[in-house]
Amino acid sequence: MTTRRIRGAAAAVVLAGAAAACSAPGGGGADGGAATDAVVIGVPTEPDTLSPLLGYGKDGNSKIFDGLLARDAEMGLKPALAKALPEVTDGGRTYTYTLREGVKFSDGEPLTADDVVFTYRTVLDEKTNNTAKSELDVIKSVRADGDDKVVFTLDHPYAAFAARTVLPVVPEHVAGDQDPNTGSFNTEPIGTGPYVLTGWSKGEKLTFKANPDYWGGAPKVKKLTMAIIADDDVRATRLRSGDLDGATLPPNLAATFKSDDDKKTYRATSYDFRAVTLPTGNPVTGDTAIRRALDLAVDRDAMVDKILDGAGRPAYGPLPLDDPWFAKDVERQQNLTEAGKILDAAGWKPGANGIRAKDGRPARFTLYYPSGDKVRQDHALAYASDAKKAGIDVRVESATWEVIEPRMKHDAVLAGFGSTGDPDFGLYTLLHSSLAGDGFNNMAHYDDPAVDKALDTGRRAQDTADRKAAYDDLQRALVKNPGYTFLTHIDHLYVLADRWQGLTTQTEPHEHGFASGPWWNVEDWQPRA
Repeated sequence: MTTRRIRGAAAAVVLAGAAAACSAPGGGGADGGAATDAVVIGVPTEPDTLSPLLGYGKDGNSKIFDGLLARDAEMGLKPALAKALPEVTDGGRTYTYTLREGVKFSDGEPLTADDVVFTYRTVLDEKTNNTAKSELDVIKSVRADGDDKVVFTLDHPYAAFAARTVLPVVPEHVAGDQDPNTGSFNTEPIGTGPYVLTGWSKGEKLTFKANPDYWGGAPKVKKLTMAIIADDDVRATRLRSGDLDGATLPPNLAATFKSDDDKKTYRATSYDFRAVTLPTGNPVTGDTAIRRALDLAVDRDAMVDKILDGAGRPAYGPLPLDDPWFAKDVERQQNLTEAGKILDAAGWKPGANGIRAKDGRPARFTLYYPSGDKVRQDHALAYASDAKKAGIDVRVESATWEVIEPRMKHDAVLAGFGSTGDPDFGLYTLLHSSLAGDGFNNMAHYDDPAVDKALDTGRRAQDTADRKAAYDDLQRALVKNPGYTFLTHIDHLYVLADRWQGLTTQTEPHEHGFASGPWWNVEDWQPRA
């Protein structure tokens, strides 16, 4: 949940979606959903910037740009701007990439190693407002070796480094003359990707045209429109009317299209979880007994069945059940009896009103969820209902992120996180004490030495078995001292007109819709015969 993206999602107003519904984003039926070589997709949010220097596309799948590497349908790494996977030497401290020949930016200028060096150095520059730059802190230096080789030297071995090089590469000859924070490149980008931005009406739509000179081959989908429609119901209505070719939808609305023969539903598993932050600085949520009791009080299976309509899995931690890094021995069921014993032993005694108290302080705290997010609202209300059964009073309130953000240090939040590619990507920023209160990183101000040690070991160790042992230790430590109550992992649902071939889904991160979805490989789609 990056600061820019989630703020934008919260700030989007239903009126903007309704206004956009007055006209087809592609400019009318023939130019929009009805065109045989055009696709119009409805998504709830838009990016704050289209510059990779500020974080756009850092996890891959940008349609405008390419990284040195990319991910395939199974999330394996494959060459993109690099002609092969990197050569790794010096005990995992040096990564050398050789660039693909003949790649050009959409303005016709050739890609060189200097463009790659410029991209990474600018992202790491302390003056660049990239909230994800800590993910590349391991880089000691990056240099060009001729026009076609790039050499990264790391401070220490980092097993997940290659996966970080899906970062999109930008042209130095354009972006190098601008302030990366305020320059026109943020809204008028130039890249090597399969599509070129042709227009961006903030709050309404982004339009792209196929890049005929794309190094991977000219796409068959010639025009791509991403319609920004904040309201779920409006997206569903426009999809049903034919104004959209596809849309991301919550489970209850996706289910209404099951009987439509001309539409197909795609379901993507994800690392995207919903959890309640339990701030250490709050005298109630900072109490380990309260945290453990809440962890045992929640009925995760009921949340999956009733809130997600089965489109998800219980979350026993930040890693999903089917992830190879998941520690199987941390699965646990609702146990109100045990929750009560933990609270009794810690001095939280039941009161006449059923709410427990300790030293005159009631077991009560406020839980915020972002306004307009029905799935989070339902999770928050179910959580409060379960907590009350254990004698803990959770008061649910909705607010915008502008209201929530300054309160995160002391009040609980129904949050969403989850990153793909490597366990380090999602866990380090969520849990490491060094990032406590760093924007939306470690929102709970969680601080556990055992967890920090496991995170550092998992980041630096080269042997997979050592890394697995570290992440197992981390997940067990979270059971003993949960800084978050993990609730569910959510499957992402998409409904699209069934007139293209080659659509697949990947395992997706928390952030989805704009880059993730069946359109992650839209450049490879083929029209049905």
